[in-house]
Amino acid sequence: MTASHEPPRGHRARPGNRRRLLIAAALAVAAVTAVGAVVWVSTPDDAADAHGTAGTGSPAVGPVATATPTAATPTPTPSPSATGCARAASPRPVVRVTEVKVGSRVTGYGREGDTEPLPMAVAARPDGTSWLAWTGTDSRIHLARLGCDDRMTGKAVSVAGIDLQDVQADAGGVVVLLTRRGSCGSGPLCGGSSSPCNTMHLVRFDNGGRQVWERQVTNLGGGRAGYDPGARFVWWYQHHGRLATDGTNWAAYFGVAITVKNGACVDIHEGDRMQVVSGGGALVGGHRDSFEVGCSHSWTTRIVWDPRTSRFVTVCATDNGCRIARPNPYRTVAKGTCDGTLFGGDLVLARTKGYWTAWSQGGQVRLEHFTTGASDDTVRTAARGAHPHLVGYGTGHMLLAWEDGSALAAQVYDTTGGKTVGDRFTIGVRDHGYQAFKAYADGSAAYPAAGAGNTSIRVARVMPLATAG
Repeated sequence: MTASHEPPRGHRARPGNRRRLLIAAALAVAAVTAVGAVVWVSTPDDAADAHGTAGTGSPAVGPVATATPTAATPTPTPSPSATGCARAASPRPVVRVTEVKVGSRVTGYGREGDTEPLPMAVAARPDGTSWLAWTGTDSRIHLARLGCDDRMTGKAVSVAGIDLQDVQADAGGVVVLLTRRGSCGSGPLCGGSSSPCNTMHLVRFDNGGRQVWERQVTNLGGGRAGYDPGARFVWWYQHHGRLATDGTNWAAYFGVAITVKNGACVDIHEGDRMQVVSGGGALVGGHRDSFEVGCSHSWTTRIVWDPRTSRFVTVCATDNGCRIARPNPYRTVAKGTCDGTLFGGDLVLARTKGYWTAWSQGGQVRLEHFTTGASDDTVRTAARGAHPHLVGYGTGHMLLAWEDGSALAAQVYDTTGGKTVGDRFTIGVRDHGYQAFKAYADGSAAYPAAGAGNTSIRVARVMPLATAG
């Protein structure tokens, strides 16, 4: 673990920029391309910059692509797994990008760091509609419902928060994982500079946008401040997190600061933490999958609920052994090196048994299949990228995506043996290394990205495949 004056050393910035646990911003999107036929729709009223806060003055990105069939494209068929939206399925992936005007300023991408605010996240509802969340420039996290067409329905709601982490939904509402200001107390630190001591919270809203409950999953308060021994809080160290649900409970897996007494002063270490909150908003004490501290150091935290085993499954990227690992206890999934390029992507269920996780080292994206620990199948993909995304994509498929210039490249794989399905294609929105795709019951997948203006967000949806897995 690391003392207060020394940052974790596992992952460096995008090439060509200085490193302090930050990832430099990608190039502005100049154009958007979809697989299949597209219609270009310009947005002249959104000329303001979407990638920074007010006054950044960056140019707007290009027009929005909307997929539409032509004579050369086979007629889409309704997705058999659709539960509400019944999105059309096609023999190959079709991308639909929708510009969502949210009506308030959205925090920009900045340098895409693991210590910087996450701009936006999306959550799938069981009926195929969505919740969209974004970090505002007003110290609030905003949420809005999206319809089947990925456009806003009704008005947005907001809640106090300085950093969005993730959002997950069920039939009854939505849960958002966010960061708020906390108190450091007096310390003193053994070395280094002080930094704000923040807290991590789950907040539950019903479908009408009314707050139902909130629960802190760090442990400040009740007389404990951030610089008190035993504190678990959010410091400047990497702290992004993810949510998962078993249908009743909500699990949050996130980076955390750890305060340790060192004589007459304290050191601040960094690791990760997983806590489970009940459907009523209470911490679930003694949950068999939760832990106070897992990996340390840790700079990507990924979690999935496995209904086959009734377990929350977690993986991290860590400089403890320089690897992709399962925490609590440590089990190596894949061995890497601590050269500043080790990055853990997302985690999905394999079709029969086990899991697939994406990761990158030196720009080479790999897929690993594992069950309890060590990988039993490695796929060295053709992808070259620093921050891979992975998401379930209908029955028996998963979708791998990575930054490719000003857009995302993507490839479908099967979840049995990790074989490619079809050709590589383009998702015409700007990448962010820490934002996530989400899977939908109808077999589609969605990704939130910077919009054409600083009050809009683009939702890129990869429509369902017609073929069975």
